[in-house]
Amino acid sequence: QIFQPLHTLRAAEKELLPGFHQFEWQPALKNVSTSCNVGIINGLSGWTSSVDDSPADTITRRFRYDVALVSALKDLEEDIVEGLRDNGMEDSSCTSGFSVMIKECCDGMGDVSEKHGGGPVVPEKAVRFSFTIMSVSVLADDMEEEVTIFTEPKPNSELSCKPLCLTFVDESDHETLTAVLGPIVAERNAMKESRLILSIGGLPRSFRFHFRGTGYDEKMVREMEGLEASGSTYICTLCDSTRAEASQNMVLHSVTRNHDENLERYEIWRTNPFSESADELRDRVKGVSAKPFMETQPTIDALHCDIGNATEFYKIFQDEIGEVYEKVNPSREERRSWRAALDKQLRKKMKLKPVMRMNGNYARRLMTQEAVDAVCELVPREERREALRELMRLYLQMKPVWRATCPAKECPDQLCRYSFNSQRFADLLSSTFKYRYNGKITNYLHKTLAHVPEIIERDGSIGAWASEGNESANKLFRRFRKMNARQSKAYELEDVLK
Repeated sequence: QIFQPLHTLRAAEKELLPGFHQFEWQPALKNVSTSCNVGIINGLSGWTSSVDDSPADTITRRFRYDVALVSALKDLEEDIVEGLRDNGMEDSSCTSGFSVMIKECCDGMGDVSEKHGGGPVVPEKAVRFSFTIMSVSVLADDMEEEVTIFTEPKPNSELSCKPLCLTFVDESDHETLTAVLGPIVAERNAMKESRLILSIGGLPRSFRFHFRGTGYDEKMVREMEGLEASGSTYICTLCDSTRAEASQNMVLHSVTRNHDENLERYEIWRTNPFSESADELRDRVKGVSAKPFMETQPTIDALHCDIGNATEFYKIFQDEIGEVYEKVNPSREERRSWRAALDKQLRKKMKLKPVMRMNGNYARRLMTQEAVDAVCELVPREERREALRELMRLYLQMKPVWRATCPAKECPDQLCRYSFNSQRFADLLSSTFKYRYNGKITNYLHKTLAHVPEIIERDGSIGAWASEGNESANKLFRRFRKMNARQSKAYELEDVLK
C-alpha cells in the first residue's frame, strides 16, 4: 500500500483530491474559470496585482473554493442519499432546492519553522483557512419548510474540517494576508450568487451555499472586520460597548455589530462627513478604523472563551491568595510570590505544570471545583473562600451552554438558567471582586456574561461553530510539515494540504 512507486500514489491521490469530479455552476461563476479538474493551485492565483502592488513574497497553496466544496459534498454523497431516503424523499422528487451550510475557519499559527537543518532560524508563521459542511437541507417543491437531511455529527473534529488554503504568512501582516485571502473571498462572493449542479446518487442536483465565518479568534475577527485591536476601549466584536460601560453593566447588552454596518462606519471614518475631531469621529464609528475585508458571523469563539476566562480566574486566584482587596499597591515581588505559591499548590494537588501561555487543556483542568478547593487552602479568610467557590460553581453552570454542540439537547437546564446565573456571577464580580472590575473587564468575560443567550437563540449553538476543528488540525499541520512531506520546499505545502 505505502511503498508503491510514486506515479501509482499520485494516481490514487488524484481520485481523493479536489479536482476529480464533474460539476457546473448556473450561472457560471464570475471571474472564475469553468474547468472542474483543477487540483492544487498557487494561492495567489486570482489575485490581480496592479502596477503599484508590491508582489506578495509568500509560499501559498490552495484548492479552488468551488472545487473543494464539490469534493467535500461528494464525500458526503452516501449520507445525503441516506438522509433523503430516511425522510421519504425518494430520489426522483428532489433534484433542486438543496442548501448547504458552511462553517469557515481561519487561524494563524506561530513558529512552524524547521527545527533541524542549518542556517539562521527564521520566524516562520503560517495561516490555515478551512471549511466544514455543517448541514445539508432540502426544500422540495411540494414542501412548506426545509428538511435537514444531513447534520455534521462532529463539527469540531479535524476530520470534518477540510483545508482550503495554506500560506506561510504572519496573520498580523494585514497586507499579505488580504492578498492571499482576497481570491478566496472573491470566489465565495461569486458562489453566493449562483447554484451548483452536481450529480449525487446518480441524479444531477442543485445546491446553494451559505457561508458563515465563525471559526475565527477575536484577533482575526478584528483584523477582518476593520476593528481596532483587542486592547481597544471598544471591547466587543458583537456590540458597541466600551470597556468602562461593560464593567458597569455586565449583563445587559445585545448583538449590534455586523459586516455591513462595519462597512458603513468605515466610510464615515474615511470621509468624516460631519467634520468632527478624531475623538468624536472614533466615538461615532465605535472603533471601526480600517476597511472590513471579509464577512464574519458575529459569534463567540468557544475555545478562546475558555482560555480567556481561565486566565482571568488564574489572576483572581493570585489576588485572593495575596488578599489584594485590602492592599493598595502590592509590589511586583509580592505578586510574584503569590503566583509561585499558586503554581506550587496547583502542581501538588492537581498535577498542573505551570504554562507560559494559557492553553485549552490547562484551562479545562483549572476551571474545576477541585482546583478551587486546592486554591482555597491558601486563602486566609472563610468568606473569601466561600465567594471563590460560588464564583466557580456559577461558572461551571454556565460553561456547558457555550461549549455544547447542541445545548438545547445536551444541557437544557443550564441553558434555561443561563441569564440568571450570569446575573449572579456579575453581581459577585461587581461586589466581592470589585477591586478587579472597577472600570475594566476582559473581552471574553464580557462576551460570556452578556451575549451567550442571544447567540444561542439565533444559531442554536456556540460550541458547534467554534474554531476547534481548525485548531486541532493545526497540530496535524505541524506534524506533517516536520515529518511526512516529500522532502522539497515546493512539494511540502502541497503534501500538507492533501
